[in-house]
Amino acid sequence: MEITIDFATTRKIVAEELTQARDDIATLGLPEAYRRSQQRHDQRLAAASDASTLACKAGCSWCCHFTIDVRPIEAFRILDFVEKEFSPAEKTRVRNEIQANGTLLSSLNDVERMQQNVKCPFLSEGCCTLYEARPQTCRNYHATNVAGCRQSFEEPDNLDIDPEFAPMVFQIGGAHVDAFSKAMREAGYDIAAYELNGLLATLMDRDDLRRAFEAKGRPFDATQGMDVPMEFVDD
Repeated sequence: MEITIDFATTRKIVAEELTQARDDIATLGLPEAYRRSQQRHDQRLAAASDASTLACKAGCSWCCHFTIDVRPIEAFRILDFVEKEFSPAEKTRVRNEIQANGTLLSSLNDVERMQQNVKCPFLSEGCCTLYEARPQTCRNYHATNVAGCRQSFEEPDNLDIDPEFAPMVFQIGGAHVDAFSKAMREAGYDIAAYELNGLLATLMDRDDLRRAFEAKGRPFDATQGMDVPMEFVDD
């Protein structure tokens, strides 16, 4: 699906988010800055001119079986949310699914991973148990026709499926994420992307890796990290 970029809107969002993110990271620290950025992210998406065209609704979970990449700050936010909000039984279930998914996906290359349906460990009875702290990719993935999402689930080998999406929601979400990521990079933090399950499995019970990240190091397996090109900000 081709779209025409609304440069006035995306540049405005980038300028606003970059300024706010820089200030929040410097004054509040990265974890709180990221939490607040997630709130702004949701508000901007909800205010998009074509937000009403989205087909996403509670109980629809086709896309929750597609693998995604996350940045370290997202993974730490997820782990902190789980520790605070999940019951002991849910923590055990999620931990087991993360480890099983991570083992399965670790032997696959990028194309093979795209062709593999893997239930998100945070999907339970058709609902996202992580919704408040869900990753940026999940926040930005919004289809306007559920048929494309279902087809992608039913035909994981078919990489030619082009789901329909809302152009302004896509642009607003992308501009927001790029701006916050640029602010993180300027502050010296690792913004490489890693497969969700593999990164979470690595980080669980590893406070040393969290400390190394907070010290602005890159303590994760560099061969697994991917530098994601930014579409809406200048490098």
